[in-house]
Amino acid sequence: MKGDLSNGILALLTNHALLSAFLGFAIAQSIKFFTLWYRENRWDPKQLIGSGGMPSSHSATVTALAVGVGLQEGFGGPEFATALVLACVVMYDATGVRLHAGRQAEVLNQILCELPAEHPLAESMPLRELLGHTPTQVAAGAVLGSITAVVINLI
Repeated sequence: MKGDLSNGILALLTNHALLSAFLGFAIAQSIKFFTLWYRENRWDPKQLIGSGGMPSSHSATVTALAVGVGLQEGFGGPEFATALVLACVVMYDATGVRLHAGRQAEVLNQILCELPAEHPLAESMPLRELLGHTPTQVAAGAVLGSITAVVINLI
């Protein structure tokens, strides 16, 4: 039993596609974290796990996974096809539904700010606005994820 566990852990640690996905996410989130520090001279730990911003960590993650699977298993098999479709769905969602939900949150927050103080919703917590991504942010995440997978595969 103990041997099976250590073999399983070793298999996870040598799975280039999985490592690429995790590293793609970590690099994208780190870029957002340090960019905020550089621009605004403040640290915000939420940037390490939050969504939205440049580059898209969701795109980096799923693209790194898809490219990693392709490099590991081949680009002609069902594994790559599955990973590619998943990546496309995630990136479409990031630029579509989530981006527009964030824009709606901006409008609703503005309405809340304009309510009179005696209104029952005047003290409502503002909605989170940074939910989705612009196409440029998604493309940057996809490029980052692709590069990450190629580099991991070369190591």
